[in-house]
Amino acid sequence: MSVADLTSANAAELSALYRSKAASPVEAMTAILARAEAVNPRINALTLVDAEAALAAARESEARWGAGEPRSPLDGVPVSIKELIRTKGWPQTMGSRLTDKAAASEDAPAVARLREAGSVVYAQNTSPEYGFKGVTDSPLHGITRNPWNLDLTPGGSSGGSGAAVAAGLGPLAVGTDGGGSVRIPSAFCGLVGLKATYGRIPAWPPSMHGDLANTGPMTRTSLDCALMLNQMSRPDPRDPFPAQPEDKDYTVGLGDGVKGLKIGLIMKFGDVFLDPAVEAGVTAAAKTLEELGAIVAPIASPTSSADAGRVFVVHWFSALQRLLQLYPAEQHAQFDPQLLQNARVGEAYSVQTLVDAMVARREMSTAWNLLFTSYDLVISPTLNVLPFAVGQPFPGGPDGAPNYGWSNTALFNLTRHPAITTPTALGPSGLPVGLQIVAAHYRDDLVLRASAALEAAQSRTFPVLPA
Repeated sequence: MSVADLTSANAAELSALYRSKAASPVEAMTAILARAEAVNPRINALTLVDAEAALAAARESEARWGAGEPRSPLDGVPVSIKELIRTKGWPQTMGSRLTDKAAASEDAPAVARLREAGSVVYAQNTSPEYGFKGVTDSPLHGITRNPWNLDLTPGGSSGGSGAAVAAGLGPLAVGTDGGGSVRIPSAFCGLVGLKATYGRIPAWPPSMHGDLANTGPMTRTSLDCALMLNQMSRPDPRDPFPAQPEDKDYTVGLGDGVKGLKIGLIMKFGDVFLDPAVEAGVTAAAKTLEELGAIVAPIASPTSSADAGRVFVVHWFSALQRLLQLYPAEQHAQFDPQLLQNARVGEAYSVQTLVDAMVARREMSTAWNLLFTSYDLVISPTLNVLPFAVGQPFPGGPDGAPNYGWSNTALFNLTRHPAITTPTALGPSGLPVGLQIVAAHYRDDLVLRASAALEAAQSRTFPVLPA
């Protein structure tokens, strides 16, 4: 088994190799460590590589596979973790120059569950400061780049996680998603990324963004995403707002297809610019789903969703202002300037503004609940644009002004519905386009199933970034 084969293999493929003894966890981890050393300086996706501990964990996994006693299909599979997620022994950086960088004394639930499954937690991924924006650069770590084109952003805020998986630095990564931060980089990097029903994946410590925030898997395949969800969704008593536990194997029924499902297609959420390449990719994906037996029809988004952008910003900036209370005023100049500006806007909001936004959010959620009594799924572009240049927080619009309406993800953080992004076929641009698939609460299995159906009907590629 060549080094290239091991670094391009997905988690399910690695598991099969371990089972057949065609490759070992130590060989896979060694290959990925070598690739990380060669490739990471170009993309800046990893803030820390814990090589010694990773190789020790890989040896333990190798012994379990040798004895025929793996803990799970993810035993021995390398995984990287976004720096906003607490990982025992690693610094709690949050992408900020202001944190004290003390090593965490325990794992967050998602990390703990993956370790219990035997996964090799080997590296920490970059994030913008406190995960506040949809691209990945920070005062602490600089710019993270997209493996498809190093001049372009991988998106954010889980951009390091997306870039790492796309570049072959391990087949699995864990991100966080408070407004699209798993789905945005997954779409820009050609990956499958899941924001599950709120509370399905336990989270601790609580995010400053409250019930907007989720922890989620980022993978190359729908099967790998389901395998991660199997482990990450296991209950944890530290989570203050868990979803009702369900005894479900998300790989069961994954291949059942979409025949007979009623799917609503929303191409645009309001008067926004939609890149023709994105529209073409989503149109082609909708046609494929129809060919697979789904009933796909254009629909309108609930009218209450028209205000989603403003409602989200009020929630988001109101949470960010807490940073101004956590750190003394004389240190505020060390924040990312855009973060500081957003926090100050949030600080100026009135109580009435926030309460009105909370009311609008509830109305929006109810409207979407009612829509899902008529449709099994809703599909849309994950993002309205292709990956754009690094070093800027927003893409440019057709008029040259900043385009603030480039993402369709935050709406479903407000409503808490499960939403997955999955790649469409590559278009003439050669850059990935993501299709967002959304379902009713607690139908995480259904968005995974639709993603798997589309994946099985397409050929998918990943960027070639020589070591």
